[in-house]
Amino acid sequence: MTHTTHTQQAIFASFVVDEQTLAQAELEQHITQQGEVVATEEFTVIEISCYDYEIYVGDKLIASITYDHDEFITQRWVVSVNSTEVHRANSWAKCHSHVTWHHKQGTLPVQKQKVPANTTGNEVMAQIAVECEKFGFELLDDGIYNNDKKLGSAGCTDGRWWVNRASSEHQQQVPCDSAFDAVWSLSMVEVLPSLETRFCEELLNKPFDQLTTEEWKRLMEYRPLPESMVLTA
Repeated sequence: MTHTTHTQQAIFASFVVDEQTLAQAELEQHITQQGEVVATEEFTVIEISCYDYEIYVGDKLIASITYDHDEFITQRWVVSVNSTEVHRANSWAKCHSHVTWHHKQGTLPVQKQKVPANTTGNEVMAQIAVECEKFGFELLDDGIYNNDKKLGSAGCTDGRWWVNRASSEHQQQVPCDSAFDAVWSLSMVEVLPSLETRFCEELLNKPFDQLTTEEWKRLMEYRPLPESMVLTA
């Protein structure tokens, strides 16, 4: 009698497990199908690394997908909203389907958006002016100058600092970390030509048969600068 009871319990347990497995498979299939219905162009996936992704709708972050490296975890892919885990799965695709489907249904938790630093134009110019003073540069309405020579311009847009060198062919805004980095970058416009001039002048005093191929190449490209552009130590 006991043997029969144990057998029945084992059969029942197996039945429950099979039912749970089937239900999970049906749910995952449903999520995948629903995710395919959502217009793919609405969602943008930004790869932070091969284990970290951010999901956007338009310009708004709605969730992130990361990989759990814990040795004993079977469902390693994790969906997080506001740095809180909301779903796990054994593949990245299932996590992505979960995000798209629940976002469409309105059941995905609302991700708080990052608020950019509110820096006014006057504050930006004040910071740049302080850094220019350190280098002896002059800040005018149209850019940063040194001895009447325009070095370029600097600014901060949406909380992100940038610098634009006057010597740049495409006049492109290059990202930087701070007002100091921007002005320091412009200072190198003056310093680097001077260093190159000194290096090449030293090569001219070196016996030609001792010059390397790279040194010959730099001498061939060398053009002496006007005295007004060469900095003195």
